[in-house]
Amino acid sequence: MQFLSRAALAAACALVSVSASAADKVVLELDWLPGGDKAPPYLGVSKGFYAAEGLEVSIQNGRGSSDAITKVATGAADFATGGISALMSAAAESGGSVAAKAILSVYTKQPDALFVLDGSPIKTLKDVVGHSIATATFSSSNTIWPVVLQENGIDPEKVKLLKVDPGALAPMLASGQVDATINWITVGPSTEGVVKEAGKKLSIINWSDYGLDGYGLSIFASDKMIKEHPEIVAKFARATMKATQYCIDHPDEAGAAVHAAAPTLDASTATAAFTASIPLIANDIASKDGMGSFNPELLKKTWVWVAKAQKYPLDKLDPETLVDRAFVPKS
Repeated sequence: MQFLSRAALAAACALVSVSASAADKVVLELDWLPGGDKAPPYLGVSKGFYAAEGLEVSIQNGRGSSDAITKVATGAADFATGGISALMSAAAESGGSVAAKAILSVYTKQPDALFVLDGSPIKTLKDVVGHSIATATFSSSNTIWPVVLQENGIDPEKVKLLKVDPGALAPMLASGQVDATINWITVGPSTEGVVKEAGKKLSIINWSDYGLDGYGLSIFASDKMIKEHPEIVAKFARATMKATQYCIDHPDEAGAAVHAAAPTLDASTATAAFTASIPLIANDIASKDGMGSFNPELLKKTWVWVAKAQKYPLDKLDPETLVDRAFVPKS
């Protein structure tokens, strides 16, 4: 009896130990398909950064920032990646609030850019007048494009804008069917490959050099998760920032982590895409404010651009209500 009692006690202790060490399961909704620019969460899983915090993270593909935010706000996901401009638009359309908050900034500079061929007559933004430019039909850049032009004294009506399938952009530029394309700089490496096959060289004009300042890609958490499990949100934020810094320091491993999760995506292509995104993450703004932070003034400027693009009155919402800085890891 004594033996059985000790055996039962040992089994009970083992059960308690397993229960105590069981990971908290959370769902991360990406704003798009796997890609090099999405490397940190994949690497966070593969390198065990989330596991070290007691988290088991499931990564789901998304179909745009707005969709990812909807998933979080409705409880279909716990965390999401996406452009903070989409969160601002969602809140503005719903009366000033949405059941999600931005907890970490990722891109502290905007990724929007014009791709042109080296030697093109378009050398600055002001040179686009009279030229043809192609853009993906549902690109988030399309909304802000006319505002960027107007802010730089350019009449949008004097630029021919063609909306096409995303897969057609690089071939159209390489073949000279259009004078420029609108893209995020993160797809620069893949476009460069297509252009190189045509015996040409790619040149990139960043919109951030022409006044488009503000936050881009961010990490969101549901209000429910923040309220009911703030400790999990803090763990997720710590692991994500650790993974992001590791990717910056080891871009080859970043690309390999994405390839391991999505084998159809070449590791070198994923590495190049993440490398192209590094200047959006690690830059003078991040150095000054700290990676992951939301500077109040820059957050306000982000909202001003969104409001102008969507024709919202500036007082339609306070952007401060859409962020929660409590989970930015202390350096």
